[in-house]
Amino acid sequence: MTTDDRRRLRTVDLARTAGLSTQQIRNYEDAGVLPAAERTESGYRVFGERHRLALLTYRTLQNGYGPVTATRIMRTVHEGDVPGALALVDAAHAALHGERGSLRAAREALEALDAQGAEPVPGNGGLRIGEVAALVGVRTSALRVWEAAGLLTPGRERGTGYRVYAPADVRDARVVHTLRRSHYPFEQIRPVLDGLRREGGGEALRTAIAAREQAVTARTRAALEGAGRLHTYLTCTDDTLRG
Repeated sequence: MTTDDRRRLRTVDLARTAGLSTQQIRNYEDAGVLPAAERTESGYRVFGERHRLALLTYRTLQNGYGPVTATRIMRTVHEGDVPGALALVDAAHAALHGERGSLRAAREALEALDAQGAEPVPGNGGLRIGEVAALVGVRTSALRVWEAAGLLTPGRERGTGYRVYAPADVRDARVVHTLRRSHYPFEQIRPVLDGLRREGGGEALRTAIAAREQAVTARTRAALEGAGRLHTYLTCTDDTLRG
């Protein structure tokens, strides 16, 4: 057995370092979160310093990347694929960046709506597609493309099947036009529209955006801490990691 007697940790010892149950430690080893443990002649697991560092790294990664991604990162490391593990880290940070972009898009859309002000829809039956196109400043073909992409959902007139745009539909068209001019892709525009419809108004959406921005910032800080812990784990010397 190569584990240094001074560094030997039983399953219960390792569990206590993180306030976990012994079964969770066994599950972590089975999932690849921890390196494979040595066994005594009687079959008991013997852990060492490397396992302790791996456990602390995983627990920190969880806070920023969530348990699923953190598990994949640690398992990939212990499979010997460090570049693959770092690619998972990169992907998680890219997702956070994308979420920030969506929130920025929502803010820009709300600012544009405030600047334009609310314009009444003439008549009781809403607007036809040509009227909306003229009001928003786009071609009718653009409105059809946005509808095909699921961004706009105008009603249909009975009998004729003509599109009929209610005030909320006109607002949505303005939002899409504003964000498309800023080169936002459809996948970042869709959450803005969903937020407006869900929250029922600009002020409610602003509150939701602010709360979401705080959450993303907290996750980013936690992810940075987790990445730092992972870097330490990866760069420990062989002597330190020898279990």
